[in-house]
Amino acid sequence: MKIYIKHMVTRRCIMVVKDELERLGIEWEDVTLGEAVVCGYLGTAQLEALSQSLKKSGLELYDDKKVRTVEQIKAAVIGQIHYSTEPLEENFSAYLSRTLQLDYAYLSKLFAATQGQTLEHYIIQNKIEKVKELLIYEDLTVAEIAHRLHYSSAAHLSNQFKKVTGFTASYFKELKRIRTESKETTDKKKPL
Repeated sequence: MKIYIKHMVTRRCIMVVKDELERLGIEWEDVTLGEAVVCGYLGTAQLEALSQSLKKSGLELYDDKKVRTVEQIKAAVIGQIHYSTEPLEENFSAYLSRTLQLDYAYLSKLFAATQGQTLEHYIIQNKIEKVKELLIYEDLTVAEIAHRLHYSSAAHLSNQFKKVTGFTASYFKELKRIRTESKETTDKKKPL
């Protein structure tokens, strides 16, 4: 039986769902962003117990087809941007259409109608968050990040980054270096 779970956005969410399933004695085959495949059929009491335990972690069970599709869109976007190690070889509209086997125009309209923002804006927000992460924690150039996240160029990435954050990607990376140097200087001045 497949159950659908709303608000799963990280690998930690997957661990929470697995832990709750095990705590409730529910055998599972697979847990991914947005869904879990459990062994056998869950009765009303088991579903209610699972629902209540997941709510404590900010997660929610659902079975509405439109909500499920929106959650699948979110999971596909988050999975591709934040967890894929390979650059996307097609644009997001083609990727989402292929992955969800639905027309992109339908997906885009559904997402905008239910989420209060366009699908394109959601993708951009996630890409910018990933760019920030890569600038802070990885030693990559803006051009390497642009390639990894399927931007047409480093300039395109920087322009979009500046539009969303107010900073260029290069300046954001420089701020990280300045803060690191400042912290090192402060740490050296502290008495032992």
